[in-house]
Amino acid sequence: MGLSEIATIAVVIVAAYGTAALSAVAGFGGGVLLLPVFVAVFGTRDAVAILTVAQLASNGSRVWFNRADVDRRLVGIFALGAVPAAAAGALLFSTAPLPALTRLVGVFLLVMVVWRRWRPHAARLDDTAFAAVGAVSGFGSALVGSVGPMVAPFFLARGLVRGAYIGTEAAAAVVMHAVKLIVFGAAAVLTASSAAIGLALAPASAAGAWTGKKIVDRLPVPVFVALVEAGLVTSGILLLVTGG
Repeated sequence: MGLSEIATIAVVIVAAYGTAALSAVAGFGGGVLLLPVFVAVFGTRDAVAILTVAQLASNGSRVWFNRADVDRRLVGIFALGAVPAAAAGALLFSTAPLPALTRLVGVFLLVMVVWRRWRPHAARLDDTAFAAVGAVSGFGSALVGSVGPMVAPFFLARGLVRGAYIGTEAAAAVVMHAVKLIVFGAAAVLTASSAAIGLALAPASAAGAWTGKKIVDRLPVPVFVALVEAGLVTSGILLLVTGG
């Protein structure tokens, strides 16, 4: 193994750890910030599959560390819409052309920043509308890997704070990622090598989630949010320019 391969592996591990820690503090942003790194290293289609495995580990860890505060009823309502939509989106993703996917990811990252600025707070939705948010989230997550920044305001509007918000949002994400992995596997998008890479990153993702849990009450979330948004803008522009 050459120095370039070792350096690439190190960058991917550090990115997985850092973005998992960021998600555990801010409650969102890790997946969409990690995606451009994976796209650059693995290519668009493999990147989303690997990210799904890594995010399953990261979100699963966040659920475990905040398990006492998870709103299971709200997760169930979200899943009603998210499960079928995530399956449909994953099927579409498996046949979509790669250049179009790359540009879609770039546009999505920029939209995340605009959405966060335009709608930092969302109205409290009833159960039916919240299931609809789950459907939109599941479909979008299957196409671009993660939609945390877009759905975060709707979870916060239900009165969830700190551990309850982080754990509940993560549990909803686990449902979406699990469905996507099943479909990706059936459609041969998730290969043995991409699954192995995602699993190899699981310890770094879990460690990052643990670190974030430890510092969530100590550091100002706005600082992390600003860093996430700066990264999203930069990554989105790069993907649009280099999208082939």
